[in-house]
Amino acid sequence: MEDYADSSAGFIRALALARPHILGISFGGALALALYARHPTLPRSLILAGAYAGWAGSLPADEVQRRVQRISEEVTHRPDEWLPKYLPGMLTESAPRETAEQTLALMSDIHPRASLTMLRAMANADLRDVLPNIDVPTLVLHGELDARSPLAVGRELHKKIPASQLVVLPGVGHLSNVEAADAFNLAVRTFLRSLTNPLGA
Repeated sequence: MEDYADSSAGFIRALALARPHILGISFGGALALALYARHPTLPRSLILAGAYAGWAGSLPADEVQRRVQRISEEVTHRPDEWLPKYLPGMLTESAPRETAEQTLALMSDIHPRASLTMLRAMANADLRDVLPNIDVPTLVLHGELDARSPLAVGRELHKKIPASQLVVLPGVGHLSNVEAADAFNLAVRTFLRSLTNPLGA
């Protein structure tokens, strides 16, 4: 995870971005925390959507082991043989069929070797020690029915990060940005506008 964080920091600096807002979804949320841990002066704010403090930092050890074993085995097969079984963990049953089909099509472009590298980084990451030290504005954005990163994980992030805000999007799952794009975007924009205009005028 440290290598991913350093690569992200290098990319941001190569673009000459001055203290950007960092938004991460799922793995990206853990990456945002790792980025802050290693480069705390870089982010202007953090938006953690469906996030974890790494799997080791947010999930029971037996659940982490179960996920690693399952994905390590399934990723050796053709994507169409196993990826559809992951959709219920990403979207709720009420998600439009077209949304589910588009999500599955995106997921099908998986690169097994790279995915296993990312999987191991996420499984081993424990970023709980970072949370109390975060001193930039932080939005914890979570789907109410998230089966992949349960809402309890988001509530724990909110509890441990000083002065963070928690926004729960009702009735949606892990990929809240896909399943409830308008509500997701509104929450993000409202948060960012509050930073530039604290009085809301």
